[in-house]
Amino acid sequence: MELYRPSEHEPLTEAAWDENRVRAGVAAIVADAEAALVDGAWPVHPRDGGDLPVPPTTLYLGAAGMVWALHRLGSSLDLGAVVARVRERYVEHPDFAPDLADPRSLLMGESGILLVARVVGSAAADDALLLARIRDNVANEFWELMWGSAGTMLAARAAGFDDEWRESARRLWAEWDEETELWTQLLYGRRRQLLGPVHGATGNIHALRGYDDDALRARTTRLLGRHALRDGELVNWPPGPTSRPDEIRVQWCHGAPGIVATVGDLLPLDLARGGGELTWRAGPLAKGCGLCHGTAGNGYALLKLFALTGDELWLDRARRFAVHALEQVERARAEHGRGRYSLWIGDVGAALFAQACLDGDARVPTIDVW
Repeated sequence: MELYRPSEHEPLTEAAWDENRVRAGVAAIVADAEAALVDGAWPVHPRDGGDLPVPPTTLYLGAAGMVWALHRLGSSLDLGAVVARVRERYVEHPDFAPDLADPRSLLMGESGILLVARVVGSAAADDALLLARIRDNVANEFWELMWGSAGTMLAARAAGFDDEWRESARRLWAEWDEETELWTQLLYGRRRQLLGPVHGATGNIHALRGYDDDALRARTTRLLGRHALRDGELVNWPPGPTSRPDEIRVQWCHGAPGIVATVGDLLPLDLARGGGELTWRAGPLAKGCGLCHGTAGNGYALLKLFALTGDELWLDRARRFAVHALEQVERARAEHGRGRYSLWIGDVGAALFAQACLDGDARVPTIDVW
């Protein structure tokens, strides 16, 4: 079985790491995002459904994610006021989302907006409502990070709602099948078992850190060792145990980059290194610069290995990916005449990754930081 499809990747830029140029690239993305904001919303990119009737507000695709990114990168905007307007927009259109709306969801619902409001110190923060959303999500059958309790567990941890985190952790652990070491997710009307960080076991494992860490490490090693796809020193993982060969990906959301970036510290080092080596050899993603399924997200696996090993080879590789991601931003802007305003699939993801390479910070945006 092939571990990746070369057609989904592109040759790495020949441009070398230049700290001044990287800082300028990050600053340009921030300035463009600030200029594009209109009344608490950013325009929707054609690749994200440019004809959507309402600009998205959520953490994954919409304005709340942009506010969080600008908060991390530094911004001249009054982000507290911006996220207050974002929340008003969400309340005005509670059933609208470009995907499946659920107010409990961290990435696609009101929980994420409320957490961002809290993080930036906005008057729109409402801890009582955030707490209610977290409690309502304890038994969500999605059993993953985007909509399920794993996401709101991260919100509970960030907000200091320790009792709610423990209750969610207890229930999520109870759903963890002892035989398969997997959860069964109810996604889009189908029951599936998945491995990745956004929809599968890796995201759940990340949310369970601190519940029973010895057992967590042992079960993670068994699960990801069992499903690892190997070719010499290279390692990848399929989206799920029954995935077809044509479904194999090398992305943050599905495949080695996301697994290494999210739980690489819980894996035997040979597995983590193998996933990182595959990520490097496959090269930047042709899909674009972003975090979820783009070059910046893949680069976090390389930063994680730098953090785990101290070997500057991995930092150098991550920085090469960062330079490439910034070039992808410039190419896409020239093609479309505008930026792409989304935390997880847009330009600010490339800026966050480039800044992380400047700082040597391997933490994945939002889920490791808040």
